[in-house]
This record gives sequence, C-alpha cells and structure tokens, in this order.
Amino acid sequence: MCGINGLILKEGDSQLETKIGLMNQRILHRGPDEDGEYIYDNRIAMGMRRLSIIDLSTGKQPIYSQDKQKVIVFNGEIYNYKILKRKLEADGVVFNTTSDTEVIIKMYEKYGIESFGLLDGMFAFSIHDIELNKIIIARDYFGEKPLYFTSENGNFCWASELKSILKVLENKPQISRESLNLYFRLTYIPAPYTIYDNIYKLKANHYLVYDCSTGSTEVNEIKQRFEEIDLQIDFKKARQLTHDLVKESVASRTIADVPIGTFLSGGVDSSIVSLCVAQESSSKIDTFSIGFDKKEFDESLKARTVAQVIDSNHHEFIIGEKDLLVNIDEILLNFDEPFADSSSLASYLVAHETRKYVKVALTGDGGDEIFGGYNKYYIGKLNSYYSRVVPKGLHNSIKSSLGAILQTKDDKRGMRFKASKLLKSVNYDGDFYYNIVSLGFQENEILKFIKPSFIKSNVFDYYKQQVNHKGSTLTDFRNIDRLLSLEGDMLVKVDRTSMLSSLECRAPFLNKQLWNLTQHLPEKYLMNGWDKKHILKKSFESYFPRDFLNKSKKGFGVPVGDWLRQGLSDELKRYIEPHFLNRQNIFNVDEIRMLVSDHLAGKVDHTFMVWTYYCFQKWYSATYEK
Repeated sequence: MCGINGLILKEGDSQLETKIGLMNQRILHRGPDEDGEYIYDNRIAMGMRRLSIIDLSTGKQPIYSQDKQKVIVFNGEIYNYKILKRKLEADGVVFNTTSDTEVIIKMYEKYGIESFGLLDGMFAFSIHDIELNKIIIARDYFGEKPLYFTSENGNFCWASELKSILKVLENKPQISRESLNLYFRLTYIPAPYTIYDNIYKLKANHYLVYDCSTGSTEVNEIKQRFEEIDLQIDFKKARQLTHDLVKESVASRTIADVPIGTFLSGGVDSSIVSLCVAQESSSKIDTFSIGFDKKEFDESLKARTVAQVIDSNHHEFIIGEKDLLVNIDEILLNFDEPFADSSSLASYLVAHETRKYVKVALTGDGGDEIFGGYNKYYIGKLNSYYSRVVPKGLHNSIKSSLGAILQTKDDKRGMRFKASKLLKSVNYDGDFYYNIVSLGFQENEILKFIKPSFIKSNVFDYYKQQVNHKGSTLTDFRNIDRLLSLEGDMLVKVDRTSMLSSLECRAPFLNKQLWNLTQHLPEKYLMNGWDKKHILKKSFESYFPRDFLNKSKKGFGVPVGDWLRQGLSDELKRYIEPHFLNRQNIFNVDEIRMLVSDHLAGKVDHTFMVWTYYCFQKWYSATYEK
C-alpha cells in the first residue's frame, strides 16, 4: 500500500527531481516506510511512498522489466499475484523480488494492456514504456485506490491525492461548476470530476495512455474476463457458491507479511468477514470496533457478541464529541476537496486506534452494493409502488400537507426523517433513485440556495448515460451505486481516513467475481420480499446465534447535527457572515443564512444540508482564504 505521483514536462527541467520529491512529501502518510523516485531525460518523473506489507526486504520501487524498457510505481495489493507469478515462471519469466509490483510489470511486459484485466486486487499504478514513449496509468475495478490527473501548459501530472498535484501547479485552479452541483446534491464528487476545473479522477476500471511525443491522451475501459454464470442456478447452489466465493475472497485478502486484523461493527458484512478471517487463522485474530457515548448511535454490544462467537482479541474504542472534534480539521481537509460523509470522522478514529496494533485491517465495505443491503433499496422499491398507485397531483398535495408535519427539530433520523426522504425523492419521470442518493440538497433546493451563475442543471446526465437506464430495479440501483456512491463516497472515505493513519484496509466483498455473480442472480436471491442481503445471510447464518444476522443496524452514524449547534457553532456562524458570503459570491445570502440560523436555533433540523454546507466552507476557507 502506497501513494504514487508522476510528472511529465513539455521541456526538460533540472529541478524535476525536486518537484517529484515535493509531491512525494505531500503524501508521506500514505507510505512512511520508504520512498522511491524515477527520473528520465529530465522530462519524466515518477515517485512513490511505500507502506511495506508484502516483500518487506526486496519490494522497493520503482521496479523495472527484464529489458529495463518498462518501469512501474504502484499503489495497492494484487491478491492473485502468486497464481499469476507461477504461470509466468512456467513460461520462463525470471523474477528478482517476491513482490506483487514485479508481477504487474512482468505481466505487462508479456501481455501488454490486456494483462490489467487479469489482476484481482486494488490498485493505481503508472508504467513508463520507454520503447513506446508512453505513460500508462490504470485504476482497479471498483476504484478502491484513487488516481487524479491533469494537463496544463503542455505538462501532464498524476497522483494518488490532489494535494500532490496542487503542489506543482503554477496557478490555483478554479472551482468546477459541474462538480459544485454534484457535491451539493450527493455530499461528495464522483469520478471523473473533482472540485477543480481541468483536474480529473481516472474512472474505476479504466486506464489512460499518455503519448510523450504528442502530448495526446486516450482513456479506455479495462477489459475483464468473467467466468460464466448458470442463469438457471437454483437457490441452494447459488447459496453454496456465494459461501465459497466469499471464503475464497477473504482468504486471498489475508496475505501479508505484517499483522492483520478486522474492523467489526456487528453488522452482517463485517461479522462475516471477521468470521472467515478467524476460520483461516491458526491463532486468535484481533478485531476492532468503535462505540459512541451517545447511545442512539452506539452498537458496540453487537460487535462484542460476534467477537465472542469467533473468539477474537476484541478491542473496543468508545468515543465522544471531544474525541472527534479535536481531529476534525485534519480529517476533513485531508480529502483535498469538499467531502461531507460524516462517518469519515469515526472511520478515522477507528483506523487511528487500530494502527497501534496492526498494519492491515479487513473491512465489510462493499457488502451492501454487492448483495443489495441498503435501506435506500427499500425506498427505491417503495417509490416504484408509490408512483404507480398515487397520481402525481395527489402526491403533490400529500407532499405539501405533510412537509411541515414530518419536519424534525433534532438529528434523530427516525421514521419521520425516512418518510420525509421518501416524499422528497418521489419522481414520476423515473429518475427517483438519483433523488434518493442525493443526501445533501435536492435540485429545487440548490436553485434556492446557490447563485444562478454557479447552477448546472441535469448534473446526473453523464452517469445516466454510463448505466443506460434511469434506474427502477434493484440491479439498476446497485449499478448506480457502484458508479456514484461506492467510488465517490465509500471508497474515498476508507482510503483517506485509513491512509491518514498509515493503515491498509482491504475489502473482501469488493471482488469482481462476486460482483459478476450477483449481477446474474435473480434479484429475489438478493432481496427476498423485504429481506435484504438474503443469500449472503442464508450462506452464513449457521455460524451465528439464531436470527443474529437479521437484526437491524443503524450504520456508522455520527451526531453532527448536534455538534453544529454546539462545538462547531461559532465556526459555522463565521461561514454565514454577510461580508464573507458576499466576497465568496456563490450562495444566495439571505436564503443560506436562514437555513443555517433555523438549524442553529433548533427550529428545524437541517443536519444534512447544513453539514454539507459546513464541509464546503471549511474546504473553501482553507483553499482560497489563506
């Protein structure tokens, strides 16, 4: 696990080594163990910071091909590298290290770009092919590892984090109008966009080829090879296949030359991953959970139950407001762009504490997308029924009459909140799921609070074209989530908060063969009536106490609505001062001041909108006001 950087200059520069060194220094937290640099002809530079997990003694990067005409820097883990290596050795390929990095470059040397689809893992890497005079950068199937790039004045730059790119740009980039609207809708910015004009994220499962002679770029999807799935498979066989694939995936993700543990929240996904790791291990494993002193958000008891079942060395961290607020600037600003998933605060703290014991932690991330486990899938299903039964005119009347009744004054997120969310998301044009995933502002609310010069309508059109449908089935919902919330939110949160603590996180459910399986299973295997993740729970229920996997879970919620009224209120009030807003010239002053003031006064709970606004202003002030 590492971080990578790269820079190509139009003209040679004797300071190139210094520049790539500065880029590396900005991501020291991603790889505190060692660094590596590659300079070619004073025009091309690649750098990396390394967190040593596999091949501690000989895995230093960059690594070269046999003929020295190809060189790689790599961030991530390739879980099937031993299998690929054995095949290459059978063909006479000689290896100089025991690292997965060398396997990637030898695979490229033998099979070219086609080899990328054979890699099972999380990765972002760059290869300089000297013979072709090209740079190839690539990103893994789900987008677990980040990769940014930009072109400016004939120069080309890429990096694992935005902060490295910003370090070497001549001018501070402007805010992207499209990204601003995406952020305030979603609370994050999915690929290929970033908050800045002309800086992009490489999309998941894509590679980019940069021609060093012409300066041209070409982006293509990585071609994958999947095993055929029997479309007539019965539930019993599908259940066994699910069980076996999950076990195999977990086993492959336990390969390391350093201590590993698991995050254990007590939910279905982390419980199953922890169980499988415990079954693979010849000794007790370490499990780690976080609890809150505010009981409505605390589920540490469920984690304790699982720890007893699997007989793990369980570590429990109970946190309060003070624990989170002391690190809030460091956590939020490390994302380098606005990011308002409040669970990132808790994610950082559990990663920070876990790093004191182990260097690698397996997580349950991806289980909801793979097996259909989100509550929003319920809402999507209800939405389909509702819009068929209730005429549009009647819905508008219901929405108008119930709107005020469903408003709450505190951050409880109970039934009234969920009913209000459902009413807001109903859409008779078939686009309702994009409203459901809009956790910040709905489109009509953005029009109210943001000045017309910054408004960009139809911001989801690009993504609708990618999935080729509006979204009405569970499969549709999961495909949209993979494109938007998994890549743009969940994986960003886990990567930045864990790497800020120099901890590697691995997600066994993010296995492309598992994804391919569930894409082809009947939807009723995933959501049977109202039973979410049905096949996954049935595959592992025998290992747990009766009905344990059917217990509801609150999620990794953090009571930021209360904090905005308390410990963060003074800072929030500064962000609605008229002179600040007028100078910024993005928001409609009176409307945004009323929104925030009503929340602060406890008149109406606007937690999600105000937290989204707060995170934006914190980023903006750190970026443009200093």
